[in-house]
Amino acid sequence: MLKKLFFTIFLFIGLFLIDQYIKFLFVDGFEHKGECISFILVYNYGVAFSMFAFLEGNLKYIQIAIMLAGILYFFFNKDIFKLYYLPATLILAGGVSNIYDRFIHGGVVDYVYWHCRFDFAVFNLADVLIDIGVVLILIINYKDSKNKKKLEAK
Repeated sequence: MLKKLFFTIFLFIGLFLIDQYIKFLFVDGFEHKGECISFILVYNYGVAFSMFAFLEGNLKYIQIAIMLAGILYFFFNKDIFKLYYLPATLILAGGVSNIYDRFIHGGVVDYVYWHCRFDFAVFNLADVLIDIGVVLILIINYKDSKNKKKLEAK
């Protein structure tokens, strides 16, 4: 358990720092416009697809409360943490990095813009980490439920 906790802390710090460094490059002026993918600076004041932007400065506090609830849940359910520590770390690193942006820049720093055949929302590495974490939770949950069904059938 202690090994997983140290791994989680190390991975969290590493992913947070990588995401913040990339965002710093864009805030500092980096830009590249491509045929299908452009790297441009956009501030998102809401969540996915700018939803809830009307909450403005309060959104970061709501997100902090949700993150703390998740951390407390894992603290009191160590067996769940053992199963989901990797995806939880990805989600936490991405979420904390985006919340940090809200305090520093007033909004989330987004920079990857897909515009080939259709326009897609501008996103960042933290968003990708959150998405990967959610997909991993679904995969782990699916595999775990299959294993439980096999054990019950025996």
